[in-house]
This record gives sequence, structure tokens and C-alpha cells, in this order.
Amino acid sequence: MTGFGRAEASKNGISATVEIRGVNSRYLDITTRLPRTLSQREKDVKEIVRSYVSRGSMTIGVTLEEDSDGPLAVSVNKPAARAYMKLLTELRKAAKIRETVKLEHLLKFSEVLEVPHDTESDEERWSVVSGVLRAALEDFGAMRRKEGQELASDLKPRIEWLNETVATIERLSTARIPAERKRLNERISQLLEDKTIIDQNRLELEIALLADKLDVTEECVRFRSHNKFFLEAVASEESAGRRLNFLVQEMNREANTIGSKTNDAEIAHLVVRIKEELEKIREQLQNVE
Repeated sequence: MTGFGRAEASKNGISATVEIRGVNSRYLDITTRLPRTLSQREKDVKEIVRSYVSRGSMTIGVTLEEDSDGPLAVSVNKPAARAYMKLLTELRKAAKIRETVKLEHLLKFSEVLEVPHDTESDEERWSVVSGVLRAALEDFGAMRRKEGQELASDLKPRIEWLNETVATIERLSTARIPAERKRLNERISQLLEDKTIIDQNRLELEIALLADKLDVTEECVRFRSHNKFFLEAVASEESAGRRLNFLVQEMNREANTIGSKTNDAEIAHLVVRIKEELEKIREQLQNVE
């Protein structure tokens, strides 16, 4: 399910902004864009996101600003700077490049500038960012809930139509059983000229078995059961995307069985319409967590 969430807050001179974007995905995939001072908190960020979201391709962007009149909390890694300078000089000579090594070339290496580790400052930054992250996730969830309500409004009428159509198929199938029994009896009678050698009890049993194979009552009952569980899952507050996909798969299986058992054109046409509707529902479920 797609969504967007944003939150910002300031505390003790630390300002944090978190933006969350999510698009449809079968599994949960989290990409983070964190400032250098919070790079070691990537795992913590993902853990918080997992507590709110179970499916989707998520992008988490964090911006951090600190107000300070003192020196910057960044220092030059002199050994790294000298090593990269030497390496670039050797590369320039080996490639016979006339251009001299400039500061901008060195700044492309992240190790040249380093952030001193300060446990107290780190905890303070994380305290602000984690709170903003949770607020952004709440905003993200609110947007997805609204979208979910719209999807539920679309899915419920479709399920109701499926129930009505399956009921129609069941009525048509039941009404055709006596006619099918008669037709089978007539066809067997035409094939067998000498009826005196036929075991009538066995013949009736075979006809009954053939007619029973044409009965789709069992499949219709299971189909309606899947529909019932589908509506219950839609109304549930829990994540139901995978369950809904499974139920649609089972509905499609029952529709295929009904189609294979019937030889009535009207029922076959209804089965085709059911499968078309199930495909539309399946596409919509790609937006459900």
C-alpha cells in the first residue's frame, strides 16, 4: 500500500525531520538515508519501522540540524587525508595527468572528515530522531488507513456480487441434475440395444455417480466460506494482505472446479465473469498490507 508520512521536532538545539515514502511490495524492504552522525543507528531505525509496517518498499529519510556556537563536531582525519593525497598523486603521475590534486578531490572520500564519537551526544540525537520517526510512521499509517478504507469500499461490493453469482450457479446446477440424469439414461439406452442383460441397479448407481459429479454444491459452499473469511479479514484491524491473497487464490480454484464440472453454457459464462472479477480483486490486493 502506498503512503507518505512526515514529522519534525526540535529539542535542546537539535532539529530533526523524517520523511517516509512507501510503495507496494510483496515483502518488507527498508532503505534508509541517515546523516553521518546517525549512521550507526540504521539497525535501530529499521527495527522501529518493522514494528509499524509488515509489507512495502519503504524509504526513510532523516535530516538532522544542530545549533551550536562552538566548534563543529567534525574533525580532519589527518592520516587518511595524507594517505589519499599520496594515492591520488601516484595515480596522477601513472596516468600522466597534468591536473593537480585539489581539496575537492580529497573531500570525495568520506574518511577524510570524521565525527568524533560522543556517547552522550549520540543518545541525545537518537532520542529526538526516534521520537520524530515514530510520529512520521503514525502519519504514514493514517494515510494508509484512509486508502485502506477506500479499498474496502471497493472490495466489499465485489465480494457481494460473487456471493450472488455463486448462488445463481448453485440454483442452475441443482435444477439441471434431473435433466442430466434423464439425458445420461437416454444415451446409455441408445448405446445398449439389449437391455435385458443390463444390471439395472448398477446402471442406476452409475447414473447417480455421474450426476453427482456434475453437482457443484460443495464447491459453491466452499466459495461462500472463502468470501465470508475475506470480508472478516477486510474488517479486521490486523494486517491481512497475505491472507486475502490466499483466499482469492482458493476462490479461483473453486471457480476452476465449477467450470470443469459443468456443461451448461450459462454457468460457464458466469464462471468466466467470476474469474474476471477475481483478477480485478487480486490487482487491488497488491495495495493491501
